[in-house]
Amino acid sequence: MRLGTPLSASATRVMLLGAGELGKEVIIALQRLGVEVIAVDRYANAPGHQVAHRAHVSDMSDGAALRALIEAEKPHLVVPEIEAIATETLLEIEAAGLAEVIPTARAANLTMNREGIRRLAAETLGLPTSPYVFADSLAEMTAAADKLGYPVIVKPVMSSSGKGQSRVDDASQLQVAWEYAASGGRVDKGRVIVEGVIDFDYEITLLTVRALGTSGTIEAHFCEPIGHVQVKGDYVESWQPQAMSAAALARAQEIAAAVTGNLGGRGIFGVELFIKGDTVWFSEVSPRPHDTGMVTMATQRQNEFELHARAILGLPVDVSLREPGASAVIYGGMEATGIAFDGVAEALATPGVDLRLFGKPQAFARRRMGVALATATSTDEARLHAKAAAAAVKPVKV
Repeated sequence: MRLGTPLSASATRVMLLGAGELGKEVIIALQRLGVEVIAVDRYANAPGHQVAHRAHVSDMSDGAALRALIEAEKPHLVVPEIEAIATETLLEIEAAGLAEVIPTARAANLTMNREGIRRLAAETLGLPTSPYVFADSLAEMTAAADKLGYPVIVKPVMSSSGKGQSRVDDASQLQVAWEYAASGGRVDKGRVIVEGVIDFDYEITLLTVRALGTSGTIEAHFCEPIGHVQVKGDYVESWQPQAMSAAALARAQEIAAAVTGNLGGRGIFGVELFIKGDTVWFSEVSPRPHDTGMVTMATQRQNEFELHARAILGLPVDVSLREPGASAVIYGGMEATGIAFDGVAEALATPGVDLRLFGKPQAFARRRMGVALATATSTDEARLHAKAAAAAVKPVKV
């Protein structure tokens, strides 16, 4: 792709659908390459709004509104960054040649809904996954849990960052799990996936980049595996590289290549996998930068946002690791608007530590407001430094 000059007739225009902390970093990476960026989110002053050339507040699940916005802005590329999007409209946009959807409209449509991507992985591609049943009611969910055997994991078919996800250890918890799934879904479809629990040693995110290779064709490039800790399905810390056997890594890359190859297109994919010894199970995939991948801002020569930007623009990528590192989440800890942060100097006093404060206009108790990053000679040391730095940052009301 020929790159132009922003705000001119030659401009290369990219529209991001979703402008949170991940979208913000993608926007910065695109702007460093001279791209004109339009940021769209459902609320005003989202992190990406603050750095984009133009910003819009819109309900992206409203197909008519989404199409009108794309027709008005005329972007060359449309880049979904969240799940709550009218993906059927993206299919129409791509078919009509109004814009190219990243990685493809089909990929956005399949991965927005856990049912689509799980059936693709398990039933079409024959990849190993946890046992699962989809349910449309509490009664169906109860039957599914009885069939799979307790404990089970319940997730809404459409959600992100673990929202609406819960572990159910016995039948007495099913009602609460059903209600939590309904409240946590990006779009309430009244449908959940009930998964049997796998006995795994650890889970990873394998960032997989589909980008132009030296041969001029799309190739899969793999970052070093990222280990992470989740609480109620929500990432709280991550580190890179995650130690694993050569056989497990090879199998993980094989599974990631199969899934992303079927989805097609260009860009970065966050492929989540469960590992036990040399055995690997597919869990989920996001066709965009992954929250656990924020650690790459400290560890890699090109972080996941730069890789995404380069890949979607048809440019070469470099997935090499510079040094081990870790990330730890900074939560809002309260419900307030326009909070401030104390302890930043203390957090940054340790060599190898860095921070990203996202600039979200409103804080919630468990809302991710920033992330601490650390590099060290080992991931264990980096994790200690990242968690200490995150703990040092104190959100305060103003």
